[in-house]
Amino acid sequence: MLKHMTSRISLIACTAAMASLSNPLFAQAGNNGTCTCSPEQTSKAFTAVAKKSIPAVVFIKVQSSGADLDEYGNPYGQQNPFDYYGDDFFNRFFGMPYRGQPQKPAPQLSQGSGFFVSADGYVMTNAHVIKGADKISVVLNDGRELDATLIGADPHTDVAVVKVEGKDFPFLTLGDSDEMDIGEWVVAIGSPFQLEASLTVGVISAKGRQNLRITDLEDFIQTDAAINPGNSGGPLLNLQSEVIGINTAIVSRSGGYMGIGFAIPSNMARQIKDQIIDKGSVSRGYLGVSLQPVDKDIADAFNLSKAEGALISEVIKDSPADKAGLKQGDIILEYNKTPVKSLQSFRNEISLMGPGTALNLKVNRKGEIVSIPVTLGTASDTLASAGGIVQKLGMEVDNLTAEVAKQLGYTKGEEGVVIVKIKPGSPAAQAGMRPGFLIQAVNHKKVTTVEEFNAAMNSLETKNRVLMLVRQGNMTRFYSIKLD
Repeated sequence: MLKHMTSRISLIACTAAMASLSNPLFAQAGNNGTCTCSPEQTSKAFTAVAKKSIPAVVFIKVQSSGADLDEYGNPYGQQNPFDYYGDDFFNRFFGMPYRGQPQKPAPQLSQGSGFFVSADGYVMTNAHVIKGADKISVVLNDGRELDATLIGADPHTDVAVVKVEGKDFPFLTLGDSDEMDIGEWVVAIGSPFQLEASLTVGVISAKGRQNLRITDLEDFIQTDAAINPGNSGGPLLNLQSEVIGINTAIVSRSGGYMGIGFAIPSNMARQIKDQIIDKGSVSRGYLGVSLQPVDKDIADAFNLSKAEGALISEVIKDSPADKAGLKQGDIILEYNKTPVKSLQSFRNEISLMGPGTALNLKVNRKGEIVSIPVTLGTASDTLASAGGIVQKLGMEVDNLTAEVAKQLGYTKGEEGVVIVKIKPGSPAAQAGMRPGFLIQAVNHKKVTTVEEFNAAMNSLETKNRVLMLVRQGNMTRFYSIKLD
């Protein structure tokens, strides 16, 4: 699953479990700090992790109808680059279908890994593993194959949660990724190339890897545990069999293992998982500023003694930052007494804080150090799923911000959630729903936010039909949508 290319090195999505092994067996050291444990003890530690963890790791199979493609087989919502010329010669030469000859997209199959995080069937994996899924199946270590429902997915961190019906499933607990040190052993378990329950070992090579352009919010654990395509979504474990990461990507020139893999730290994944299970979506803190790093040149220009903090290049009008009095040219040095070490880490921390969180910012304003209290707002975030119902509908919605309302022509007082994507051929599409429509009520329940929309969808008394009050431009009408 090729993801990104940097200097001819591709970052490939992969689901292996990587685990740092902080086991007492490895704490036996001589006076010179050298480990005195025997190879047999080391081997038994790995074996213990395998016996406890493998039953909770699953193989995930995903089937998509290809609905993210239009009827001509092109990515939905993207223009065919050859259409610019208005000449079917390019379509014939490159093997593309004629316009006017629609083709039904072929079903797409993909796979990855995941792991149970509760006895009642919740499974964590990567968002890219289940993206666009029409059907999700989970294959357990004992051979059972169960249908799964998408509970929610967060593309900004690449974390997703699905659920299977049942009880007493073996499950793994999330450990403290901050406690892991560089050089500690890790264990990876997953299904590379459909080889289920594959275990590899390695060490933590680095922590806090950012700016890799794999996800929007990055704080990756790097490991040399062997992981390959198909490992995506699997756990990274310590020697107590605690998950300290979710494997997401590898660096490769060949498409296979080359000694560099990345995992989402468990402390970040835990926050996302809890929100998805509790309400089906993720709410993020919002400050409302554009930032740039303070390098030596910026520090000299601002007469600073050293390069530190984050420079505010823009303050969004009516944002929490604007209301708190932050100004363009301010340099944020600390938040709640925590130094701003990098832009990425600061953005991550703000995004992972809940709306309404109170911050006290230490700011350098033209050489004067001032303290500014700020209460975070809510960042707009796209809905991935609500108990599987939205997945069946075939649409995604988002909060209606002032900017989006202006773009779509809605007045200031109108409320609801806006449709941002419709899958061609889905029940929502067949009912006539389109991107840009404003959903104002679900089964006569008023909805003004994604969270309220999720709650209304999850409380449906009947799961085979939903009634929506929808506004399109100056018209308001009811849509009755039958679910397959």
